[in-house]
Amino acid sequence: MTKKGVIRCLMALLLAVYVGVAVFMANQAAARDKCRGFDIRILQADGSRDFVTETEIRRLLKEWKLDDTSGPTASVNLQKIEDNLSKVVNIESAMVQRMPDNKIRLTIVPMIPVARVFDFKGNSYYINRDGKRLTANARYHLDVPVVSGNFDERRSAAELIPLIEHLHNDSAWNAITSQVMVDPVTRDIILVPLIRGHVINLGDTADIPDKLSRVMAMYRKVMPLKGWEYYDTISVKWAGQVVATRRVKSIPEPAIRFDQEGDIEEEDINSMLVATDIDTTAVAH
Repeated sequence: MTKKGVIRCLMALLLAVYVGVAVFMANQAAARDKCRGFDIRILQADGSRDFVTETEIRRLLKEWKLDDTSGPTASVNLQKIEDNLSKVVNIESAMVQRMPDNKIRLTIVPMIPVARVFDFKGNSYYINRDGKRLTANARYHLDVPVVSGNFDERRSAAELIPLIEHLHNDSAWNAITSQVMVDPVTRDIILVPLIRGHVINLGDTADIPDKLSRVMAMYRKVMPLKGWEYYDTISVKWAGQVVATRRVKSIPEPAIRFDQEGDIEEEDINSMLVATDIDTTAVAH
C-alpha cells in the first residue's frame, strides 16, 4: 500500500472513531436531560384485537413502580420495563427505546392467537404459536380454530400448533375444518369437518400433508358416489391407508348409472378405495 493509501486509511479510521465518540457523548448528554414521558404505541396486528390498551399499559407501569419520569431519561430502567411487558400474557412482544426527544417509546404487539382451547375441565383459553395462554373472556372473541381435549403439563394443546398452522395455510382445509379434538382415551387427533356426517382420525401430528392428501383423495374419488354420510369415521393414522368405518352395518346395493351410449355400467365403488392411483385402502366395519 502506498503512503497516500495508508494516510487515507488512518483518516477514515479516525473519522469513524470521532463519529462513534460523538454519538455516544450525545446520547449520554441526552440521557441526562429530563425524561419527557412515555410514548406508547400498540400495533394491532392481523389476528389481534383489543387485547392490550394504552390505559392498561400505564396501569401496569404504575403497578410495577416503573412509571416515574420525573428524573433524567437515564434513570428509567428500559430493560426491566421490556422484560416485564414480555411476561404479560396478552402481549406477543414488546420493545422499549429511548428516543432523541427524550421520550421513552414502548412498542407493543398484542398477542396473536392461533387457536382457542376448550379442555374437558371446563377451562377455555387462547394460545399463540409459542403456546402462550390468554384466558378467554367476553371482552374479545376471535374467529380462530377450536381445539378440545384433556390437556395438562405433560400433554399441552401447544403440541397441536404445527397441525393448526398447516390447516390455516391450506385454503381448502382452512375452509372446511370446524374443530380439532384429542380423544381422551386413545389420544388420537380427530378433525371435525364442516361437512356433516363424519370425522377424520389423524392419529398424531406426523406426516400431516400426506394424511390430509389421502383424505382429499377419498373426498374426490369415493364420497360423492358413496354419500357424505355413508361413513362415520375416516382414519388415515396408518401409513398409506384410508380406513373408513360405515355408519350402518348393512351394505347397500352398488350404484348403477347410465353412460352416454345408454349402456348400464355398474360401478364397484369399493374397488376405488384400494385403487393404486389414490394409494389408499379402506376397511369397512
